[in-house]
Amino acid sequence: MSSENNDEPSQPLPQKRNNNNNSDSESDVNNDHLIGNVQRVVIIPPNYEGKPKKGHLIFDASFECGNLGRIDYVNDCEYDLFIRPDTCSPRFRCWFLFTVENVKANQ
Repeated sequence: MSSENNDEPSQPLPQKRNNNNNSDSESDVNNDHLIGNVQRVVIIPPNYEGKPKKGHLIFDASFECGNLGRIDYVNDCEYDLFIRPDTCSPRFRCWFLFTVENVKANQ
């Protein structure tokens, strides 16, 4: 039984190294800007001043299992969304969970 215990610690080490290497080597993952969830962020067009109006979307992922990391405005009907990797699988994004509010008709 002690020989089995000696074999077991050597097996997890390569998995940990692989997980770290995979997340560092992926070009589409930059963990520096995807650390936490978006928390009620209002996305407004560049050069817009004043209070947000109808159509300026409010994104929120500040709840359990939320995984929205960043939003980039492209135009009124297009946004680039960056989803954080799954907890135990840094190379995969199998699901997404966030809310969107303040939508106007035909947006």
